[in-house]
Amino acid sequence: GPGHMHGATGAPGGKGANQALAARRAGGSVHMAGACGEDEFAVPALTYLRFDGVNLDRVRSASTATGVALIFVGADGENVIAIVAGANGTVTVGDAKAAVADMKRGDTLMVQMEIPAAAIEAGLIAAREKGVTSIANVAPFTADARRLAQLADIVIANETEFELFCDKPDLSAEAREVEMMRINAESKQTIIVTLGGDGVVAVRDGKLHKAKGLVIEPVDTVGAGDTFCGYLAAGLDQGLKFDMALRRAAVAGSLACLKPGAQPSIPLQAEVDRNLAAT
Repeated sequence: GPGHMHGATGAPGGKGANQALAARRAGGSVHMAGACGEDEFAVPALTYLRFDGVNLDRVRSASTATGVALIFVGADGENVIAIVAGANGTVTVGDAKAAVADMKRGDTLMVQMEIPAAAIEAGLIAAREKGVTSIANVAPFTADARRLAQLADIVIANETEFELFCDKPDLSAEAREVEMMRINAESKQTIIVTLGGDGVVAVRDGKLHKAKGLVIEPVDTVGAGDTFCGYLAAGLDQGLKFDMALRRAAVAGSLACLKPGAQPSIPLQAEVDRNLAAT
């Protein structure tokens, strides 16, 4: 949310907003609903979302921000929704339920751990009841992250977050894959672990998948994970095969490392597709 804006560059950030913008740049038509604070952070936080054509008609201004739910409508009318914190990080159970109430079976809900646990839990449970696909990005890794992520269909973690998620430090690549296979077998969840420059590894339906990004000299890796998440959510929602969605998201994540600032660096779909075609 807007509270996370003090990066080195001062560019707007916050995991939810970054992931929303990435899903928009991946080709989703994005609507945003909820509330935004009236403080100094509110305007810059929405700048890129507005500029990139995210519909903000349903964002009301509130002296106490009640949180912002970002609703993405894909090209085929499907929704990808990310529930993100408002200016003071107070997203309620009601906010989460209201966001999911607008969704249809087959839509996609994406959550991060930046909002209160009760709201994440309510959103994920409501999604499950509705047949909405849910994605939990366990970042930042909180005390509740493991419990909450168990309610999602798809879990996305980086290497460190995954070790915390399964409570096993210093996993070798091989041990990590074994652990991912075990969790998938037990929970039927799709488990995705991003590996920075080494790409991404995933287990879905008992099968191991790997994808590489691009070979690059990173300038700023700050928005890479969020870019990956947004592109993956949009890709699956657009009906891409899992392998392709994974690869496209990995390429998008590496392109995001080429410019400073989380939001300015999120690549557009055309740039990602161009790089995919060239590899």
